[in-house]
Order: sequence, then structure tokens, then C-alpha cells
Amino acid sequence: MLDNHTQKHKVLFNNTLNRKVLKRTSIALSLLAGLTLAACNKPAQQQAISANEGAPAVLENYDVLIINGQVYSGENKAPQQLAVGIRDDRIAYLAEQVPPLTSAETVIDATGKMVTPGFIDPHTHSLGDLKSDSRNSNVNYLTQGVTTVFNGNDGGGTPYVSDLLTELEGKGIGTNNGNFVGHGTVRKLVMGREDRKPTEEELAKMKALISDAMQQGAFGLSTGLFYVPGTYANTEEVIELSKVAAQYGGVYESHVRDESTYSIGVKGAIAELIEIGDKAKIPVHIAHIKALGVDVWGQSKDIIDMVEAAQQRGQIVTADQYPWRASSTRLQNTTVPRWALEGQEADVQARLNDPELLPKLKAAMKENIRRRGGPDSLLIVTTPHEGLRGKTIADLSTQWEISPVEAVLRVLRKGVVINPTRVASFNMNPEDIKAFMTQPWVMTSSDGTDGHPRKYASFPEKYANYVVKQQLMPVETFVYKSSGQVADTFGIRERGYLKEGFFADISIIDPVKYRPKADFSQWNVLTQGVDYQWVNGEMTIDQGKYTGKLPGKGLRFQK
Repeated sequence: MLDNHTQKHKVLFNNTLNRKVLKRTSIALSLLAGLTLAACNKPAQQQAISANEGAPAVLENYDVLIINGQVYSGENKAPQQLAVGIRDDRIAYLAEQVPPLTSAETVIDATGKMVTPGFIDPHTHSLGDLKSDSRNSNVNYLTQGVTTVFNGNDGGGTPYVSDLLTELEGKGIGTNNGNFVGHGTVRKLVMGREDRKPTEEELAKMKALISDAMQQGAFGLSTGLFYVPGTYANTEEVIELSKVAAQYGGVYESHVRDESTYSIGVKGAIAELIEIGDKAKIPVHIAHIKALGVDVWGQSKDIIDMVEAAQQRGQIVTADQYPWRASSTRLQNTTVPRWALEGQEADVQARLNDPELLPKLKAAMKENIRRRGGPDSLLIVTTPHEGLRGKTIADLSTQWEISPVEAVLRVLRKGVVINPTRVASFNMNPEDIKAFMTQPWVMTSSDGTDGHPRKYASFPEKYANYVVKQQLMPVETFVYKSSGQVADTFGIRERGYLKEGFFADISIIDPVKYRPKADFSQWNVLTQGVDYQWVNGEMTIDQGKYTGKLPGKGLRFQK
């Protein structure tokens, strides 16, 4: 049963829309030839007759018919005014002219609106939401126009992919979900958080876990070489494990070892990634590409040159990027050297309180804070500890009348592995952001985490700031970088494009209203501007409001 608004919409379509559409000849001709709606009473047999042969036209039935919109196919091409028909979970019709004899349960007049493929976010941290009983809608992504998310990034993906996807589909999820198998998770299962090389037996166990995960549908191997325990793996270990993912046609996706000057430097980390791809014979993908911190501002040009040189040698190298100056991670990741983070909570706390280690530890922490841009660049965004959220390390230093390093230590002594505190780190240069964003091999992502507006507003932020305001790229390129390019990079079949026979993951977006509402003071405000949306053919957003449907699927990679 249709609601009153939809019924009125259909009456409006029957009585007045033809007059408006006459200005658009290709659509008007087919409408005047005999477009029927579910609400029409006239029998189908009495409708339009073929002008050429006099034979009755074939009745075309659709669940949804979208007309008059500017259709962006996801192919980095200018939009066309096309009609889009949805039947069951697929796009059943896509052409300039509506079929002469058409019946549709719902007709949407998308005049002045963008009709796009559902966006695909290749880097999220939304698994906790999807597994919950109250946040499994993933509505913060749906309202950005995102219909498919990836999880397991930064080396954190479970090797038990089939069990995970079965669980998600069983409870219901709002978006589709694909997964990477995580090197960090596999290493912890086999070796814990130890800073050493694996034995041959341990390496074999890790390979077996990755092989199983790939057979269960993982899209590739993800690493977080900046984080514990991934940082304890040498390049050779990662190459050997990447070869396993390569056997199944997967991708190597990586938070590279250094995005700044913490260890081998950002250029050294990109060189390592390229080496891994070359020796493992696997496509490589740079997670949230950036030049982080004052020491490496301006190095985007060198990084771009390195990537393009590898591409010219025949390697596949891609990247994703979120459109914000601030990154976000746990406080210890921004400030504490990796040697001090080995082991469990008790091990770390022992080092944070060891009087013999403290001089060395404080010196390293002071340098880490400097390279991040200073204590006023580190903003606490989520924490289990009262009175800290919304304050910078500089604020705490002043409030407590201690040095910034001592302020960080006071917070970390409340919890590192357990009860961690997250910060937004304002560490990127606008020119580097734009240099990366305009590369043809860089797509859109969010890296969405609690406390940072990127979880609620990355795609509209890119659209409003970089497409509309700065005109850094046309709308069709933004759509491509948010849909088709992602599908091609990770091998997502029959999604990412508006094509007949593809899954009906579709958004209708108001180009004027599509803007971010979340910011660093209110990070969890839903985006506005997505008027209608379908995931696997089911309507998830109707007139800008979430419908309560959970039609998402667990996606499995198929070579």
C-alpha cells in the first residue's frame, strides 16, 4: 500500500507532468504514447499501440520508475537525462525514452536532482555499528549516499569472513558490506603483540588463515604497518603473506608504515608498498593517502611521482583519501614510540611508569607531538574519562600546569589498550590534500571513526568544498571516484554503476541541499540532501528520511 504522499505524487504525474515534460521531447513522446501507472484504471490492453506495426505494445512492469533526473552512470561521463526502472533488486531499464506501455508501483520525478550509483566507501570502521542491535542501519553512511562499505582496514579484519557475513545478514544491515582479512588480526591470533619475526611454523599458520579468509570471500589483505602489531613485521613477512592473497586475485590494502617521519618516512613507506606489490605480484592500494605533519608537507609531488613511475612499469597502484585536514587515531598512536606499546595493558603501563625509561620515552613523545604540529593540534574527540573531550593537549597542559608530554602521560595512564582516548590530529597541508585528490588513481573514502565528522560527512564535504566551492573536479568525476572506480579497484561485481542488470543501489541527491552538517564540535549530525535511495532495490531513504529497511548484503569477492 502506498502512502498518501506517493498517491498524490502519482496523481500529479498523470494530470500535470506531461505538460512540463513537453519541453524534453524524448521523454515526452514516450509518455504521451501511453505511460500508465499502477493507480490507472484503464486496462493494459487498451493502452498504446505500436505506431510502426499496429501490434499491441508489451507491458513493462517496474517497482520504481525514476524520470527527469540527471543520471550519472558512475563512468566519469557527463550526466544524461534518462529514465531508470527498478524491478526486484536490479536495474531493469535505463534509456532516454520510457517504454510505450509502462506500469510502475512508484514513480519519482527527479527533475533538478542527481541520480547516482550508490557510493562505495573502501575504508570504514563501521563493523561495530553493523553488528549492534541499534546502529546496524549504518544510517550515517546511507545519508551520505553510501550504499556499500568496506571493513577490516588497517590490518584489523577477521580471518573468519564467512561467519561474519552470515552474522550480519542474519541480523540485517542497512548497507552492503565487504571485508578485508587483516594482517594485524592474523598476527595477534598467531603471535600476540610481540615485537619479533615469526617462526616458520607461525608464518605457515598466518598463511593458512589468510588463505581460508580469501576462500571465504575477503577482497584482499589489509595491513596497518604503523600500528601494533603490524609495525613489528618486516617487509619480507608482508610480501610472503601478500603472495597468498595474490593467488586468489585479491588486493593488498595498507595503512603504510609511516605517513610522516616516525620511522622510514612517508616516501620510504610508499617505496615499501610498491616493493611489496612488485614482489608479491599483487595490486596495491594506499589507505587514506596523506603527507602527515610539518616535516613532510609538500612531499605529495614526490609521492605522486613514485606512484606514477610504478604504474608506468606495469604495477597497479591506487589510493583512497578522506577530504579533511585532520586525521584521527588513538592518542598513543600519535605520541608514543612503538617499542613502548608492545604487549598488553600491564606491559605498556609498566613502561609509562618506569623511572629509568621515562627520560627516553619523554624525549620521543616530545618529538612526536612536534611532528604532529604541536600540542594545540591534538584535539581529544572520544574518551571514557570525564572532563577531557573537546580539549587539546595544549589545553590540558595549561589546565594542569604541566608540560604537554606530562599531560599526555597523565591521560595514557588512564588506559591505552583498555579504555583508550582518541584524538583528531590537525596535521595536513591543504595543497597536499588537493594534489592527491586530483590524481586519477585516488578515490573517495571516509576512514569513519567516532568523534570525527568524517564518519557522517566525508562524501558531502568533498562535494560541497572541493567540487562546488573550489571546482577541483566536475560532478561526474566526484561520482566516479565515489562509485565506479571503487568497484573496479576491488573487484565488486555488478555495483558501482548504473547499468541494466546491475544491482539497484541508487541515490537521488539534491545538488543544492547535499552538504555536510557534521563538524568537529558536533561530529555525529546526519547529512542532508539524499532525497531517495535504494539498496538492492529496497527503498532506504524516502523524502530524506530513513525508512527502517535493512536490505544490505554481505559481499564476497569472486575472482
